[in-house]
Amino acid sequence: MSTYVFKTMDFAGVKARGEVEGESKQAVSDQLKARGLIVLEVADKHASRELNFAFTKTVKVSELAVFSRQLATMISSGMSILRALYVLDEQTESKFLKETVVQVRKDVEGGLSLSDAMARHPKVFNPLFVAMARAGEAGGMLEDALLRVADQLEKDASLRRQIKSAMVYPILVIIFAVSVMMALVAFLVPVFEGVFKQFGGELPKITQVSVFMSHAVLGYWWLMFALAGGAALAFIKWKKSTWGRKQWDRFRLRIPMKIGTIVQQVAVARWSRTLASLTGAGVPLLLALEITGKTGGNVVVEEAMEGVIASVKRGGTISAPLAQAPIFPAMVTNMVGVGEETGALDAMLGKVADFYDDQVGASVKALTSIMEPIMIIVIGGIVGFIVISMYMPLFTVYNSIH
Repeated sequence: MSTYVFKTMDFAGVKARGEVEGESKQAVSDQLKARGLIVLEVADKHASRELNFAFTKTVKVSELAVFSRQLATMISSGMSILRALYVLDEQTESKFLKETVVQVRKDVEGGLSLSDAMARHPKVFNPLFVAMARAGEAGGMLEDALLRVADQLEKDASLRRQIKSAMVYPILVIIFAVSVMMALVAFLVPVFEGVFKQFGGELPKITQVSVFMSHAVLGYWWLMFALAGGAALAFIKWKKSTWGRKQWDRFRLRIPMKIGTIVQQVAVARWSRTLASLTGAGVPLLLALEITGKTGGNVVVEEAMEGVIASVKRGGTISAPLAQAPIFPAMVTNMVGVGEETGALDAMLGKVADFYDDQVGASVKALTSIMEPIMIIVIGGIVGFIVISMYMPLFTVYNSIH
């Protein structure tokens, strides 16, 4: 079977286009006419000549949130899922998301449910998205479930933007500091070194360090870049490994200067909102806990969920094992306990998520205020070290003259 692209129009005048597999153009045309569509064009799909790399095939969280909200809006207006997917295929700008929507639409046309079709694309639709869609289909409230997913994705995107905006200033300062140091070492130190050779004698230790750095930068710059690249690749590979991920996630929680606190607050906020969305959509509790652990973004949360799942299977509570996990503050466990007692677990978890969203914002501002003077001191120290190291021999010569 071959793949064909088509353009159609229904009796209301709404145009659509997409892709479909068939034996021939005539078979595809007959298939479209059987759906009550007016066929405008059917053509072979030519292979794209563009270069595609695996790491470029990603979908932004914001794009996925818009997709979920648009799909929910169209379904709530009475549009069928299949027709809604045709419309989304037409107007989706992200190439990878568009390709995924086309595949999902084909699977739905082939008889699969929307959630099962989405489950075939885990790079785009994570277990949370699939579980919410499946619960919505089972309960006859798919549009509500999709809106919950959109809210969840938008909140996650908001948290990420807060963290990224806080890191912009320190990163720029670090880049500036390194650039200044490299410029001084590469251009200023060699000039002074030529002057020092005319004086003769032994250079001070601090000056010898600067001269050594200058020779290393000018003579072995390629080796420095190679070592930096190798170290970065080794770190990424280590962090992606099972053992490395556990060590890295635990280390992040212990980083000083409020960084570890922010990591904890982000993890708790994401955990609370995810579990609230799943339980509110009617997902079975055990499945909701399992998905929440997998999408928590931290191995400590995942391990805590294993204890919670074991407790629930024995007929116990969620709050009791949470109290044993150091990543969850006492306020969280108490509010979860109240939610279990009152039957309003999703509402309590939503309040916890809102609280920690606000806490992340406050912690990020505090971190920024702490890092500003530290960065100024670091830059001043780097420049001061090089300047003093260059002037020390001059002071020595001056003292010897007198």
